[in-house]
Amino acid sequence: MVSPPHEAMHRIFQHDPGLFSRVSRFLGVDIPTPVKATALPTDLTEANPVERRVDTLLRLETADQGPYLLAVEAQGKKYPDKPASWAYYTAYLWTKYRLPTALLVVCQDHATAKWAQQPVSCGPPQLPTLTVQPLVAGPHNMPVITDPEEARADLVLASLAAITHAAEPDVDAILKALSTALRDAPEDVAKPLVEFTAQGLAKRPAKNLWRNLVAVDLSFYKSYLAEEVRDEVRAAVRDEVRNEVRDEVRGEVRDEARAESRAEDILLILEQRGLDISEDVRSRITHCTDPELLRHWLARAVTVPKAEEVFEDA
Repeated sequence: MVSPPHEAMHRIFQHDPGLFSRVSRFLGVDIPTPVKATALPTDLTEANPVERRVDTLLRLETADQGPYLLAVEAQGKKYPDKPASWAYYTAYLWTKYRLPTALLVVCQDHATAKWAQQPVSCGPPQLPTLTVQPLVAGPHNMPVITDPEEARADLVLASLAAITHAAEPDVDAILKALSTALRDAPEDVAKPLVEFTAQGLAKRPAKNLWRNLVAVDLSFYKSYLAEEVRDEVRAAVRDEVRNEVRDEVRGEVRDEARAESRAEDILLILEQRGLDISEDVRSRITHCTDPELLRHWLARAVTVPKAEEVFEDA
């Protein structure tokens, strides 16, 4: 069964085909920026009933070096038979399209990346005949982008950085930089990157941080991830909170209702994080009607070690 990280690791190159040329500098090669890109069929099956599919296949055209094919494979673990499949893919594509063919393998752990980049030959040692040695992008060579300005300069690369470092300690800082950078991006730019990043993180611990960051920093647009966070948190504590805010929400103007909803989100995030919420803290949050102050508290609620500290620097 295809996993969400598997899909994110190769589909992001379909979303932005120029990403490969920007990634290549971290892989020790210089690939020119394409002037045109075309997604090609990924089915490499021949007449015999052996189904073979590459994850993503793109035809990229450059101004100076002409067109070439890029096959992108997402690899989640070591698989002894995979190099033979990669050899088939590249040979088949070269034969069918008569174009130079590049193979990029994207990984999320060091062991798999080290295994994938080893050259494998199909012939005996003295007659290698055909050798496969793909370019490999993974936590060992993808940049650790923790500066929001650097993330803002290339949002897609920052998303790939988060995906490839999903199991690394640096991923939290990468996610915070990416969410900050996405605040200024149009919805049609931010939304697919939010979803690619969420897919790439899958069930890893960093997924919870990303969900909270999306709910706080990117709540200005509708995302299934942001809505999912709110729905799950509210469902977990709805019996405790609903009665407190129901009467106030009725009959209030839209701005007041929005303020109450944001106050509810603050309490719910604190509750979800397992922090003790005193009656004084709860009262101060629920009685606040200043949208900007509530937004500041909401942002702090994601990281403060104690509920009382949400009010600091206000």
